[in-house]
Amino acid sequence: MRTFDEILAIAADRKGGPDALEALLSKPLPAAELAATPDDRWLSMMAKCLFQAGFHWKVIEAKWPGFEAAFEGFDPPRVSCYGDEEIDRLVSDKAIVRNGAKIMAVIENARFLTDLAAEHGSAAKFFADWPTDDFIGLMDVLAKRGSRLGGATGQRVMRWMGKESFILSKDVSARLIAEGVVAKPPTSKRDLAAVQAAFNSWKDQSGRSLTEISRVLSMSVGS
Repeated sequence: MRTFDEILAIAADRKGGPDALEALLSKPLPAAELAATPDDRWLSMMAKCLFQAGFHWKVIEAKWPGFEAAFEGFDPPRVSCYGDEEIDRLVSDKAIVRNGAKIMAVIENARFLTDLAAEHGSAAKFFADWPTDDFIGLMDVLAKRGSRLGGATGQRVMRWMGKESFILSKDVSARLIAEGVVAKPPTSKRDLAAVQAAFNSWKDQSGRSLTEISRVLSMSVGS
């Protein structure tokens, strides 16, 4: 497995130099800022990411004001109580993508966030406090307690909300395979543990966040 500096050099060479590469890197939010993010924004992002799965992102983005209105601002306690009347209203609302299974997933994720808030004070606090050296553990929580939040969807939610995270994209997986961390795109518990260990090692070497490391790995392979 190469050191992080070696992979950084590969990415910099592909992207036009160190300064050009640095300009492309994003950083996570500070934990305090993440914890202060209202829970309705977490539900909104969960909804957006799961609706984007299988659709072109521009379609969902264009319709997003309609989603915000249809789900009444994505307030988790309110949405968690949606019953047949609200579901019928949503599946008939032309301002959104009328996918019944995904609408139900939003309602189930509202219940998930409401439960987290009851357990931890807010769902945002739970996500902010989760240790970054066990991001795969958070992925497991999202997959088991959330609805349709396994795999890339849950990873994207965390990234776009500002949680320190990695996304196991095609390019990131290709770099992990090239470094001998895994033999194939990681899905098993064993492979995911190996991925976490590699990211933790690169973080210790570089002092960078998982988010930055993930982006560097991606840009060391992708076009």
